[in-house]
Amino acid sequence: MKFLSLVLPLLFVSLFLYALFRKVRLYDVFADGVKQAVPLVLSLFPYLATVLILSELFERSGLSAMLTNALAPVFKFLGIPPEISKLVLLKPFSGSGSTALLSEILNAYGADGYIARCACVCYGSSETVFYVSAVYFAGVKQKKLLKPVAIALFSNFVTVVFGCFLCRFL
Repeated sequence: MKFLSLVLPLLFVSLFLYALFRKVRLYDVFADGVKQAVPLVLSLFPYLATVLILSELFERSGLSAMLTNALAPVFKFLGIPPEISKLVLLKPFSGSGSTALLSEILNAYGADGYIARCACVCYGSSETVFYVSAVYFAGVKQKKLLKPVAIALFSNFVTVVFGCFLCRFL
């Protein structure tokens, strides 16, 4: 374990030494990189703000609760405990919200039970699809997002169903 904690510092030092050997002006190159990052951050901001606002509206409007209640029987039929329905719906929108929800589930049902295991699998096997899409597609001129987002949401859902199936036996 001690060796693994040295990997990043050793990588940093070796790159620094390599740059010195190649006579690269590190400070100037770093400053140029930062200059290029500022326009990228400015172009990403509207998309990230939109995703964050929409996720908050999804929760505060009550749509999340209505969808959770409506889909809980379907989820139960597919082997997903109804207690984690909200987590399944929230994870594609918000990483921090799903982390808080996972914590609530673990506190309510314990860390070793079937529901908690399914919640952990759901949390760990899925991604914040809309946030990642906003970041990746912000720089793309043609915004054809329907297919990639639909595929990502479908694959997230399949991993949750399969993960909950595996949790029954583990």
